[in-house]
Amino acid sequence: MVMCAFVQGKTICLPPLKIEETYKDGYSCMLDGYTKSYDKIVELGKDDVNKYNIYIKFGCSENISNKKST
Repeated sequence: MVMCAFVQGKTICLPPLKIEETYKDGYSCMLDGYTKSYDKIVELGKDDVNKYNIYIKFGCSENISNKKST
């Protein structure tokens, strides 16, 4: 998950925050990603989100380190 702001014509992003949870499928990951993003935006508050044009982006990827090759 990455939180960014658009300030004075420039996009500034904080270092990515890796969520160490595992999910049974992409659908579950996406739902939780949107929930966590929503919660963070609410936590930051309307004034700061609007003042700094804050947005959050995230992605879900499959952990292939535990897969066996065939």
